[in-house]
Amino acid sequence: MIKVKQEPLLWASIAISVCLVAAQGNPQKDTPAKESAPDVPDAITVPAGLEPVLFAHASGSQIYTCTAGPDGKFSWTLKAPEAELKDRKNKVIGQHSAGPTWTLKDGSEVKGKAVAHVDSLDSESVPWLLLDVASNSGKGALADVTKIQRVHTHGGMPPESGCDASHKGDETSSKYTADYYFYAATK
Repeated sequence: MIKVKQEPLLWASIAISVCLVAAQGNPQKDTPAKESAPDVPDAITVPAGLEPVLFAHASGSQIYTCTAGPDGKFSWTLKAPEAELKDRKNKVIGQHSAGPTWTLKDGSEVKGKAVAHVDSLDSESVPWLLLDVASNSGKGALADVTKIQRVHTHGGMPPESGCDASHKGDETSSKYTADYYFYAATK
């Protein structure tokens, strides 16, 4: 009769068990993490009863047109943003455009209206905003969104000069990045 040491068999059994557990994956790791609201000043805090349902990082431009104000003075006026929206894994999920409008590849879209703002921490960047959703369309991630925050802005301000009567109607663009948080009623 052959004597087999049981210790190597024990270690082999443990190794096989560990491999099987690893192959099944970690269900907690595979579940997307719930978004956390950013730390913001009170002026742009989202009301209770809402939670962030989507995060998107925008990278693109703020487009300005040289126009005359009611007082006859010329200044750069925001025409529209043009930005690509990416998720936390840097995957393109949609576009941000005039309206302001956010359109996702899943077919959902929202249009917003700014209701509050605070200066950016960087004086050369566009303000942080709180927006109400004016309209929703589609059945995707934005279908139930009612509020939007624009935070962590970088760039996007119009030039300080170059807009006068001789440049009326001219356009310029300024590169910017920002993080957008989309909120819906807590479920």
